[in-house]
Amino acid sequence: MTEPAAKGMAIRKTVLGQAHVDRAEAAKSAFDAPFQALITDAAWGHVWARETISLRERSMLTIALLAGLGNDHELALHLRATRNTGASEADVMEALLHVAIYAGVPRANHAISIAKQVFAEMADAERDAP
Repeated sequence: MTEPAAKGMAIRKTVLGQAHVDRAEAAKSAFDAPFQALITDAAWGHVWARETISLRERSMLTIALLAGLGNDHELALHLRATRNTGASEADVMEALLHVAIYAGVPRANHAISIAKQVFAEMADAERDAP
């Protein structure tokens, strides 16, 4: 494993959680292995690993971009990852307010709906945890 790939895998586990990465790795096939390697190396090992801004700030940027582009599945994933990045619900709302102004109210409205659902699920899981 190259240095960016190893660093990327470590950051990916920090942000998304060990369990998520383990599931993704277990589901990886020969077909999507090149794609998984690309995102681990490029997204996680090069972009997320940069020390210029914090994981919290990267999380907020990612959420805003995913919401603005309408990538709902990835948005939900990164909303759940806020528990690992330090981005609060208030931080997410700030990011989504920017989405409303710069990408459109319908995109922000839909993203807010997703965020409310994801945060409620996270709160329920926390309450149910031993």
